This record gives sequence, structure tokens and C-alpha cells, in this order.
Amino acid sequence: MNTYQATHCRSLKHPEEFWAEAAEGLHWERRWDTVLDDSEPPYYRWFTGGRLNTCFNALDRHVNAGRGEQAAIIYDSPLTGTQRTLTYRELLEQTAAFAGVLAAHGVTRGDRVIIYMPMVPEAIIAVLACARIGAVHSVVFGGFASNELATRIDDAKPKAIVSASCGIEPNRIIPYKPLLDRAIDLARHKPDTCVILQRDQEAADLIAGRDIDWADAVADAEPQGCVTVDATDPLYILYTS
Repeated sequence: MNTYQATHCRSLKHPEEFWAEAAEGLHWERRWDTVLDDSEPPYYRWFTGGRLNTCFNALDRHVNAGRGEQAAIIYDSPLTGTQRTLTYRELLEQTAAFAGVLAAHGVTRGDRVIIYMPMVPEAIIAVLACARIGAVHSVVFGGFASNELATRIDDAKPKAIVSASCGIEPNRIIPYKPLLDRAIDLARHKPDTCVILQRDQEAADLIAGRDIDWADAVADAEPQGCVTVDATDPLYILYTS
């Protein structure tokens, strides 16, 4: 605890020095010019001039360092009795493929993608895939009411929404697709594409011309490399309740 308190105190007293040291743990395509740009308070910008990719730092660099066979995700669902382990290499391959799905449907750097998913590995894959191509993701709690989801759709204006056919809670299955369809009907902004993960517990009806099946899309996808972005570019949008 004493070490924690000392470290925390140092981060407050010498923030530029502290965070510059912390940033050395990341892979940078271009190092920053300024750690903290405080020229226009109260708007502050960190690591201006720096360029990097969050997905590369989460996955590629670990595979490149020889950790490809190490477990990256251990998924254990007591509700479905499902257990899965994804290594860094497997997670990288699946992320690159799903990034290809998004790219094939016009998602590029700076575009927003809403992720309306249950707590399954594919949710993490979707988040990392957005970061890989420089898109901005927004995770919305799976099963959220349609009107609340519609509000977030209108604010974020996503080019795509990633969802699943259903979520699973104790003693019940929650169909997500009707909630998603209703939210899109309510929203003024309409996404170009919805990628739907079909789960065994309940399949969803897909709307032609807008909805695509996750598995089918990934099977035909061209894996995508990392898009370098500015350190000051947004990574995600997080809405309060």
C-alpha cells in the first residue's frame, strides 16, 4: 500500500514525467512531441504528435514477441456450459478477419461502430477489430431497452452495429434482434450494416440489404492490418446510464 500511495502521489505531482515513463511500455509508430499539451485549458491533450495503434499493442506485439500460444482470453460461461480459450495468435487472426468484415462494409478510420453484445469473446474481437482499423467503438450493454439504444445510435451515428441474436440470463433467453430492430426504427440515424452473431440458443431473422451473418462474413473476409492513428484520436465512446 505504501508503494501504491507513493506512486499515486508522484503521478499527481509530476504527471508528465510519470506518464512519459508509463508510455514507454507501448509500441509507438511515432513518438510524441509533447507529453501534455495544456495550451488551451481546460482542454488538455496527451502525447500530441505521437502515432500508434491500440490493437497492435494489445495483440500483434505479443505475437511478434513469441507469446502467440499464450492464452489471451479464457471464456467460461456457467449459463451455457461453454468453455473456450483463445491464444494471442488465434485472437489476432479472428480480430484481423473481423476487421476485414468492417472494412468491406465501408468502416474506416474515425467511423463509429456500436457494439451491442452479450459477454462473449466475439464482443472483445469486435472492440479490437474497430481499434485495428482506426474506427471508434461504443459498447452498449446487451439487452438495453430499444429507446435507450436509439438515443446512443442518434448520438454516435454509427456506420455499423455489431450485435448477437440473443443474450442469456438465469432462467431466460433475451432476444436481442427485436430490440435492435426497434431501436433502429426509433432512431433518426440509420446504420448501413448490422453484423449479427447467431447463437445456438436462438437464431435471429436477418433483414436483407442491412444485416449480415457474423460467421458467413468472417469466412469470406480479407484480414486487415493495423491503421496507425494519432495518440489524440478517440478510441471509444462510453455513455453513462
